[in-house]
Amino acid sequence: MGASKRFARPGLSSSFLGLLLILALGACSSGDNQDLKDWMREATKGMKGKVPPLPEVRSGPSADYEAGNLLDPFSATKIEPEKKTRGGGLQPDMNRRREPLESFPLESLKMVGTLSQKNTTYALIQADKSLYQVRVGNYMGQSFGVITRITDSEITLKELVEDATGDWTDRISTLQLQETGK
Repeated sequence: MGASKRFARPGLSSSFLGLLLILALGACSSGDNQDLKDWMREATKGMKGKVPPLPEVRSGPSADYEAGNLLDPFSATKIEPEKKTRGGGLQPDMNRRREPLESFPLESLKMVGTLSQKNTTYALIQADKSLYQVRVGNYMGQSFGVITRITDSEITLKELVEDATGDWTDRISTLQLQETGK
């Protein structure tokens, strides 16, 4: 036979056990707990239960928003300056073939040396783990930077950058020779 039949007592039902449990719990709380009530009364005898009133709330002056035809300050539209038409002026040549160093930001390029050959000075540029040789007239950086001068200690570039109004302006940048520690 199963284990459940071995431990079951004949004649006791689950409803009888539930009734017996309720009576036992009721007997525990049947006292009036007078000693507990006396202790609470004695412990709180000197306490004053007064809460100060909240300060008076004053309302400030109100102002009506009469915007009329002004922009809604809660609108999700982006305010942008008016773009000028791009006629004339400076513009980069978008049709020319890109050089390898134009895919790197100028800040990530390092000048590591120079060399001269037949009255032409070349600069050695390190990009990632590769070494490139550039001369005056080559492009580098992502702002259409053309090399205008190479010395033993720096490269000077003329970059074309677009301002907020859509016009292109010149910016002169330099790339300094990086000294290597020995």
